[in-house]
Amino acid sequence: MNIILLGPPGAGKGTQAQRLMERHGMRQLSTGDMLRAAVKAQTPVGLQAKAVMERGELVSDEIVSALIGDGLDAMGPDTGAIFDGYPRTEAQAGSLDGILAARGRSLDHVIELAVDEDALVERITGRYTCANCGKGYHDKFEQPRVAGTCDKCGSTEFKRRPDDNEETVRTRMAEYRAKTAPILPIYESRGIISRVDGMADMDAVTAAIEGLIAD
Repeated sequence: MNIILLGPPGAGKGTQAQRLMERHGMRQLSTGDMLRAAVKAQTPVGLQAKAVMERGELVSDEIVSALIGDGLDAMGPDTGAIFDGYPRTEAQAGSLDGILAARGRSLDHVIELAVDEDALVERITGRYTCANCGKGYHDKFEQPRVAGTCDKCGSTEFKRRPDDNEETVRTRMAEYRAKTAPILPIYESRGIISRVDGMADMDAVTAAIEGLIAD
């Protein structure tokens, strides 16, 4: 099974991809992670990407598509793929069709985690983690049982990501809409796109996704 997960940062794609991997033995192909790994491993594609980035340029669709192809080849034909962060453009959507067809694969589902922008801002800007063990908390939804003390390890040191602020979150949302809007009609015309309430409880989102892929 081959699935595209769509949604802005903070929509919960990573959590749902992890659950799909655990339940179905699938593999997540995240272009950002793959790019960093290829550069570190100095693969042919990684060396190309490194040279481009060192010039201060954006990595081309061709390089990103090559990464995806390499990732699929490394998986074997019987392992399902979850595409995260790709495709982002109409050109990449066309490339993905070719990449999959060359390997005897096709897209089964495109699932968008739909979010409410204001609620997502609240979700992201309120989150913080224990600086010692990394357990996650939230100003409104999940505070430590004892104020200022981590439930898991007892540490009193906490931290927030510097980019978890309203301006950055809204910029990410606008960028997501601008990049994703053009590819939605492609998959809508094929009847393979579905939308799930990304603001629901994580278990409810998982159940909705499981219901879709079971059909």
